[in-house]
Amino acid sequence: MKKISIYLAATAVLSLAGSCTKLDENAYDQLLSEKFYNNKNEVLSAVLRPYTHANAWVTPADQRNWWEMSELSADQLAWPTKGRHGEDGGKWKRLHYHTWTVDDDFINNAWGLMYWGMGLCNDPIDNISKRDIGQMGITAAEKEAYVAELKLLRAFHYLKLMDLFGNIPIVTSVPASSNEELPESVARKDVFAFIEKEIKDNIEKTPKLSRGMLGRMSQASGYAMLVELYLNAEVWTGTARWDDCIAAADKLISGSAGGQNGALQLDPNITDTYKPDNDLSKEVIFSIAYDYAKAKFEPGWPNEFYHFKQREIYGGGRNGNDAVVVVPGNYTKYDDADLRKTTWLSVGPQVKFADGTPVTGSEEYNGQQLVFVDNIRRNKAGSTVSTMSEGEENSGVRFNKYRLGNSLPGVVNGVKMDPNPNYNNTDWNVYRLTWIYFAKAEALMRRNGGTATAEAVQLINDCKKRAFSDADWATRAYTTTTLTMDELLNERGREFIFEGFRRDDLIRFGKFETASWWDHQPTSATRKLFPIPQQQRSLNPKLPQNVGY
Repeated sequence: MKKISIYLAATAVLSLAGSCTKLDENAYDQLLSEKFYNNKNEVLSAVLRPYTHANAWVTPADQRNWWEMSELSADQLAWPTKGRHGEDGGKWKRLHYHTWTVDDDFINNAWGLMYWGMGLCNDPIDNISKRDIGQMGITAAEKEAYVAELKLLRAFHYLKLMDLFGNIPIVTSVPASSNEELPESVARKDVFAFIEKEIKDNIEKTPKLSRGMLGRMSQASGYAMLVELYLNAEVWTGTARWDDCIAAADKLISGSAGGQNGALQLDPNITDTYKPDNDLSKEVIFSIAYDYAKAKFEPGWPNEFYHFKQREIYGGGRNGNDAVVVVPGNYTKYDDADLRKTTWLSVGPQVKFADGTPVTGSEEYNGQQLVFVDNIRRNKAGSTVSTMSEGEENSGVRFNKYRLGNSLPGVVNGVKMDPNPNYNNTDWNVYRLTWIYFAKAEALMRRNGGTATAEAVQLINDCKKRAFSDADWATRAYTTTTLTMDELLNERGREFIFEGFRRDDLIRFGKFETASWWDHQPTSATRKLFPIPQQQRSLNPKLPQNVGY
C-alpha cells in the first residue's frame, strides 16, 4: 500500500490551513484552528500538513519558488521565450542573466512560500508541545517524536531560506496576536548555527528512515541536511567543515539511519529512482511523496517541463507550459555512451505513445512533426541568433528524468503497453544516496587540497558506472588523475541535472558569478545572494537589504 497514511491524515487539515496556491503577504505563519488536536488523527494531520505545502516550493511545481531560483539562475536550465509564449514580463530572462530586481515576484513568492511552510511547522510544534498526551490520544514517545520531526522539517525550511537570502529572521513560535513585534534578521552564520543545533538536538528523537516514514523527516533526512549544511559551510559561514560533512555522510552510507525499503543503498540502475513506483527505491532518503490514485495529490513538475502536446508523447492525461529546457551546451557534455543522455533527456522527433505516428506541433510547427533540438533559436526563419528571446516551441533538449507513466494503452517499439497502475504517483526526490556519495567525495578532495583520493574516486565510480554498459565502462571509470575538481563539477551536473543543486554547486566551485555559459556573461559577486523582497521590507522595516541591491 503506497503512502496512503500520509494522505488520509493530511487531507483532514487542508481546509483548516488553506491552499498552497495563494500567498499571504509577510507570511511567517499560518494558524490552524485552536479546536484541533483532539485525537491522534488530528495530530498526525497537523504534523503532515507542511509536507503537502512543500510540494509548492521544493519542487518545480509551476510556482515561483526555491527550485526555480536555484536552477534557472544556474548554467543548466532556462525558461526562454518561445514564439508568443514565455516572455512573462522578462522575469525568466532576469533570472537567467542575474539581473533580477527587489520587486521580482519569483523572489517574493519564494520567500512567502517558505515562511508559510515554516509557520505550518511552528503551529503544531506549539500546540503538541503544550497539550496533554491524554487529550491528544498519543503516547509520550509519539509526542516527542512528532515535535522532533517538525523541528527537523522547520530546520529544512530555514536551510533553504538561508541558502537564497543569507540573513533572515528566525521565528520559532506562532504570534499571539497581529500586534506582536516584528522579527529582526539574524546573521547568516547565526542562522547556520541555529539550524545545526536544531538538527543535532532532534535527530535522535525522530524515527530511523523506514517504509512508514516515507516522505517524512527521519534520522536519515536529518543527517542528509547536515551533509548539505557542512558541504556549503565555507560559503555560508566562512569556515570549512569537511570532516563534519564526511562524518554525517558516513551515518547514511553505513545504513545506521535506516532506509525506506530495507537497507539504504544505491539503486542498481538509473531509472528506479525516478519511475512511477519510485517509492520502492532503495536510495531515496527524503522525497515529496505523491499518491494520485488515493489522494488526488499529483506532481507539479509536468507544468514546467512538458510541451503543450506532451500527453500524446507519453500516453497520459497531462500537458505542460512548454517552459523549462536544457541550456545549449549541456547535452553535449554527456558521453554518447552515457545512458543518462538517452534516458534522462529527450531530443529529436517525437511520436505518439498510442501508435508511434508523429506528434505535430501547435505553434511554429503546427501540422509538422515536433522535433526537440539542442539549440534555442528561430530555425524556421533561418536565424542563427541564439538568446533567451529567440526560442520556438521545439527549442531545447527536454526533461525526461522523472516519468509519470502512462494512463492509456500504447505501443512502444512494437510492444503493447497497458496503462500503468502507478500513473501520476511519481515522488520528487529531495535527498538521495548518490548525492551523499558525491558530497563525501568532494569533501575528501577539498580536504586533500583539491586532489582526488582513492576513496573519492571509488565513491564517484560506484555511482557513475550505472550509466554505462559493462563494455563501455572499462574506458570511462575515473582515476585519481582524471577526477579533478573541474571534472567533479561537470559530473555533478550530469548526475544531478534538474534536482535543485546547481546554483549551490556553482557558488561552491567559484563559478556562479565568474563563468560564462551560452548567452550568459559573468556578473557581480553580490548576485550569490538574492535580495530581500521589497514587499517584505515594506511590511517589516526591520529587514535590512542585502549588499548590492
